[in-house]
Amino acid sequence: MYLIPCFVAPAQAQFAVCNQTLNVMNVAVGRYDYENFTTSGWWTVGPNRCANVIDEVLNARYVYVFAQDVFGKEIMNGATPMCIDTKRFDIVGEEDCLVRGYLEARFKEVDTFKSERWTLFVYPPG
Repeated sequence: MYLIPCFVAPAQAQFAVCNQTLNVMNVAVGRYDYENFTTSGWWTVGPNRCANVIDEVLNARYVYVFAQDVFGKEIMNGATPMCIDTKRFDIVGEEDCLVRGYLEARFKEVDTFKSERWTLFVYPPG
């Protein structure tokens, strides 16, 4: 009898965004990382698809999300201003976006209730 070692990777905590609209959407996320707010984007999510936008343990209770369709029309926005760019980006800081050469968008605050894993479903405006 042979024993075959089995290596099981630990379950990764994550924040997933699921697109429940009929449009392809581009998603950006923001979060506080102990010292600064950071924003990252873009993840392209097709209709009835999900994307893991944060793969590591959620270290903050709130995650901020902004989504727009491929034509730039906002699908999900909120009240928290943060920086975005037209290309893929990782931006540290949420202030003075225009002065620093970025665009400003209003992100929706999502309360994860300090969960390690969270899935956000984005539905069409109704």
